[in-house]
Amino acid sequence: MITHKTAFFLCSLLSTATASVLDDYSKTEGAWIFSLTKRLYAVPTDLDCALKCNDEKSFTCRSFMYVQKDQECLTLPTNSKIDTIIRRISTALYEQKEFLKECKNSIGTDYRGSISTTKSGKTCQKWSSNYPHKPNTTPKTHPNADLEHNFCRNPDGDSNGPWCYTTDLQTRWEHCNIQDCSEECMHCSGEDYRGKTSQTENGFTCQRWDSQKPHSHGYIPEVLPEKYLEENYCRNPDGEPRPWCFTTNPSKRWDFCNIPRCTSAPPPAEEELTCATGEGGAYRGIVAVTESGKACQMWSSQTPHKHSRTPENYPCKGLTLNYCRNPDNERMPWCYTTDPDTRWEYCKVPSCGDEPSPIEPVIAPTTDCYEGNGTTYRGVTSETISGKKCQFWTSMLPHSHRKTPQNYPKADLRRNLCRNPDGDRAPWCFTTDPSVRWEYCKVEKCREETVVEAIVPVIMPTQAAAAAPAPAPTPTSKPTGGQAREEDCKSGNGESYRGLTSMTATGVTCQAWSAMSPHQHASFTPETHPTKGLESNQCRNPDNDVNGPWCYTMDPNKKWDYCNIPDCATVKCGQPKVKPRRCLGRIVGGCTSTPHSWPWQISLRTSSGLHFCGGTLIKPQWVLTAAHCLERSKRPSAYKVYLGIHKEVASEPSKQILNLENLILGPSGTDIALLKLERPATITDQVQPVCLPEKDYIVPSGKECYVTGWGETQGTGGEGLLKETGLPVIENKVCNRPSYLFGRVKDHEMCAGNIEGGTDSCQGDSGGPLVCSEKDSFVLQGVTSWGLGCANAMKPGVYTRVSKFIDWIDETIRKN
Repeated sequence: MITHKTAFFLCSLLSTATASVLDDYSKTEGAWIFSLTKRLYAVPTDLDCALKCNDEKSFTCRSFMYVQKDQECLTLPTNSKIDTIIRRISTALYEQKEFLKECKNSIGTDYRGSISTTKSGKTCQKWSSNYPHKPNTTPKTHPNADLEHNFCRNPDGDSNGPWCYTTDLQTRWEHCNIQDCSEECMHCSGEDYRGKTSQTENGFTCQRWDSQKPHSHGYIPEVLPEKYLEENYCRNPDGEPRPWCFTTNPSKRWDFCNIPRCTSAPPPAEEELTCATGEGGAYRGIVAVTESGKACQMWSSQTPHKHSRTPENYPCKGLTLNYCRNPDNERMPWCYTTDPDTRWEYCKVPSCGDEPSPIEPVIAPTTDCYEGNGTTYRGVTSETISGKKCQFWTSMLPHSHRKTPQNYPKADLRRNLCRNPDGDRAPWCFTTDPSVRWEYCKVEKCREETVVEAIVPVIMPTQAAAAAPAPAPTPTSKPTGGQAREEDCKSGNGESYRGLTSMTATGVTCQAWSAMSPHQHASFTPETHPTKGLESNQCRNPDNDVNGPWCYTMDPNKKWDYCNIPDCATVKCGQPKVKPRRCLGRIVGGCTSTPHSWPWQISLRTSSGLHFCGGTLIKPQWVLTAAHCLERSKRPSAYKVYLGIHKEVASEPSKQILNLENLILGPSGTDIALLKLERPATITDQVQPVCLPEKDYIVPSGKECYVTGWGETQGTGGEGLLKETGLPVIENKVCNRPSYLFGRVKDHEMCAGNIEGGTDSCQGDSGGPLVCSEKDSFVLQGVTSWGLGCANAMKPGVYTRVSKFIDWIDETIRKN
């Protein structure tokens, strides 16, 4: 007899077993494979779809696609190793992991990867083909061996592993070079190493990548998903000669790991012989002269410059003779020079097609918003709506695609900036998250000058199925009867949105959630989701879609679409009323800011009004600056603070001039100080505080942040006006390399800058802010501190890391 407890136990076992089915699949959001061979099923969940794929009898099911809003399941005989993936909204691609794995167990009878070349490099013949060799082993003779393509397989249990018939007339068949799954080894410099070694060559245990103790660092797994920074395994996220890790020993920050090289051949790479795509990692041409005309040093030579970029350390990077190459993820091909006074320089390698140079400055528009569907958007946003970093358009990792500058020469696909090359509804980009192919970007639509008010009847649930839904209200519309209601706007992704908008972004009226005409659906109804506000036909987000509220539509040809719900305006720190340009360019070399777009920027002046340093308003009565700015005097009366200005001459009516009540230097040996104003500043559209970071927060490597100031411009223009520039954060480990700042950067400091130079903070910018965008606000991460010159190559700027001083800031303000 089965008791209630036994039944519960059996149900739990069944639930666990079925849920584990999805663990056998790799999921990618927003991905679609076009395949002529497929099977369509209507199922309620992705788990049900996985079971359909596992039970598929029509073909070997390698993947399936599931559309949650449509409850559609499509099983496929193909996957991303075989066919091209395209992007498609609200679709998830699930691929069976066994068909993605490129290694074998034992003799490889279970190998289902996509290697299709033999040990000697010959291309495999299709198993179903009779040319050039008539095979004895075919899909018919071995129906369960997955002989559907020309991939290496071991259908007959050959003791030497997978093999194939070849397309070479002289060689009937040959074995393939497939790595053993249990073999801990690396190809090339270990950039793709995914093993589980977690001890360094000197015996140190590796620190977990998601830990900041004992060593704080900028290689954060959730921000850099493409680097596969799992557990405490050795990895190579930054172009070192081989994998490494931070150690658990406080006195040893990081160390290399002893990973042997694989005996199997590395994956073949397409070489570019006459031009460079993207960062030029595949360039194998013969240019051997730098941009300034200096001859390149031989890669195998240590004269005149000693280095580790040798053919032995980087065996897959084509370091032949003295040709320009990019072995370590720089912006473009480069070389060490034969000039003893110039260690290295970039090379002038032509770009393939009309692709812009990766270091070409980006001149930001005055307003970072898009019109229409955003095909003309040329702003500098490079972050998706959920906060993911955009993939470079020229890169094929982590997502392979065809939206390249060559294929879309007029779409301005430079760097990883959000664009709309294919006429979608808004700017978008591929993401650096391997599990999310693409997303729309965090770019607002430009506001129209006039908004027409409308009076909208509310459709009750009992009327919804029969009545035609009402037109959508505009953001300023009011309900009938003059009843006040909340502003029609959303917070975050709009999961809690309960406004009255009932029209899609393209102007189509929404179908009532309880109606089944013109579109049948069972996924989202008032009954299935009683707490999601699905009583009428208003736009909602019942599935927590990252792109915001949506609805089924009254258009028979368009089942569902998103709605255009504006974000609610909230008054917070770090949210300027005027949108910044967010200039990325050649501060020194930056661009002139939009007036009052950085309202926390202050000018620190002498008592006579002469500007000499910057600072940041963090609270109405408190300013953060650099300690070295206060070397001339420790008397508060020696200084004045100017707020609310754009021009250095401070001629704006919005300016506020305040004296100091007190100044407090930071802990000994640090370059940070607090200024207490004689009275709180008046908060206006031109004067607002910035946000402070969480204690000990480390800005991820590569994060684009912004420096502002009235400092020395060295003839690059904009003198006398507030300038800005975008700079990538450089991990301290990289910044302390001998060729950069040679160990000078301390843990309570951080680096930011373009390695090729050309953009930097400079004299007069000291004490000013380095801010980074976090969600909807700007956060003060750095105080401009020091550097070796201004905008010099290999010499990024150094900033006091504000997150290391949160306790000191709080305690100082409390005491004063």
